[in-house]
Amino acid sequence: MAIKLREVKRILDADIIAGEGMLDTQISSGFGCDLISDSLCFSRPGCLLLTGLTNIQIIRVANMIEAKAIVFVRGKKPGREIIKLAGQKQLPLMITRRFLFESCGLLYQHGLRSS
Repeated sequence: MAIKLREVKRILDADIIAGEGMLDTQISSGFGCDLISDSLCFSRPGCLLLTGLTNIQIIRVANMIEAKAIVFVRGKKPGREIIKLAGQKQLPLMITRRFLFESCGLLYQHGLRSS
């Protein structure tokens, strides 16, 4: 089952920090991880990436795995450079105060499955 980013925002009570015009993007799977190596190995194209990593590499990883959006968990806020690069890549970014485990669980309850 696919859900729109708009629903992800509502479910996670998230703030949009990039890509506000892309909230109708359909997400068919999710992947939660704080390890770049696991993100590269186990995620699938088209996923929603949930992470606490806020370094510039996470945008590059998301681009490589063809993620449709990133949700930063635990209220972590990426820097301007990351937001700018995400804008260039047309990659929506959100922030939720929820923890990774809770965020994944809530999205799973609403029909989103793993990559």
